[in-house]
Amino acid sequence: MLGNLHVSDFMAWARDIAVSRQVLQSLALQLALTGAVVALAWGIRAATRASVDRLIERLVPSEWVRIELRRLTIFGVAWLLLVIVESAGTGLGLKVGLIGIAATLSALWIVLRASSLLFRDALMARLVAWAAWVVAALDITGLLAPTAAALDSAALTIGTMRLSLLLIAKAVLVIAILLWIALALARLIGGRIEHLAGLSPSVQTLARNLVKIALVFLALLIGLNAVGIDLTAFTVFSGAIGVGLGFGLQKIVSNFICGIILLAERSIKPGDVIEVGNTHGFVTALGARYTSVRGRDGKEYLIPNETLITNQVVNWSYSNPMVRLELGFGVAYGSDLRLVRRLAIDAARQTARVLATPAPLCHVTQFADSGINLVLRFWIDDPANGVVNIKGDVFLALWDRLTENHVEVPFPQRDIRIRDVAEAASRAIAAAAK
Repeated sequence: MLGNLHVSDFMAWARDIAVSRQVLQSLALQLALTGAVVALAWGIRAATRASVDRLIERLVPSEWVRIELRRLTIFGVAWLLLVIVESAGTGLGLKVGLIGIAATLSALWIVLRASSLLFRDALMARLVAWAAWVVAALDITGLLAPTAAALDSAALTIGTMRLSLLLIAKAVLVIAILLWIALALARLIGGRIEHLAGLSPSVQTLARNLVKIALVFLALLIGLNAVGIDLTAFTVFSGAIGVGLGFGLQKIVSNFICGIILLAERSIKPGDVIEVGNTHGFVTALGARYTSVRGRDGKEYLIPNETLITNQVVNWSYSNPMVRLELGFGVAYGSDLRLVRRLAIDAARQTARVLATPAPLCHVTQFADSGINLVLRFWIDDPANGVVNIKGDVFLALWDRLTENHVEVPFPQRDIRIRDVAEAASRAIAAAAK
């Protein structure tokens, strides 16, 4: 068979074999480098396991999130090393396409796991996963650069600012990542602020809100500057946008400013028991727009901050948690009022949550139609635990004391007296006869 080949055909066949051998050697070298990088990543992970795990435990409160982050650590190290090897090989003029594919697949795996871990919304996690798959597929097939060029060509020029689809996509991606980092950092700092014993709850809430606002604003500025958007280009529209926001977001801005005032002056703080109109409960959280008040029935009332500033608010624990409660009751005429007063005071003293100092007091208030009215006054220092329940306990104890001592509790009644019954009966009989 070889004898029938011409010299040119033989040379072409030998050249193809040589090229194939070079390709095979290049692929083998890249596979070896990829394996070495993976082994090195595993070794780095093993060497730094203790310190990295301690850092994850300090930063992440959830146990299942810690487990997932530990699994992603080795992929993160491998991706970083693969990127370094790819950059070095490209700089030396070597063919490192296989290493680049390995780096892309590592990054894709990290993005997929992180999206399912970080995003509670299934739709958002799915969108991130699809976007990662598309970018990875374009990068592996070599179509990422042409696609980016096509997106960059679809542009709109506004004054000195050039907006393209590529720029918008980069801005959305970068700002989304920076906002997520800012919110995560705000939660971390907020958790640290809660453990500062020297700060009151209202100051802690104010500090958390200010830190969150500052980090979000900083993330937006960094994101826009990172993608090359000049913020001075928006000055043309700032006046009209400001006026529109002033009218459209008037209530939102008002509630936001009122929330800062409430936190700064500490007139209402988490844990206070307040009464606003028909709403009564204890404050669970102070937000930028509303204050959350939880009633004894478990309902959560979201009261706008402006309402707490402009309306009358009864704060039962503003400067002192002690609250005086009153119970009105009555006894029948003929009762020993001095004994009744002693029984009422003793009933209050024997009830849990009632303070011994100031001591309970009982006063006679009125000689009414059906009986004698009295009022029992006593103090508590935990209104957040309920007011109606303690009143009910005192009423029950008072009923027991009065019943044991045969003191009658009156009820409305009327006595009807008919005078001259005989004369009235005779007139009725005569009228019936007619």
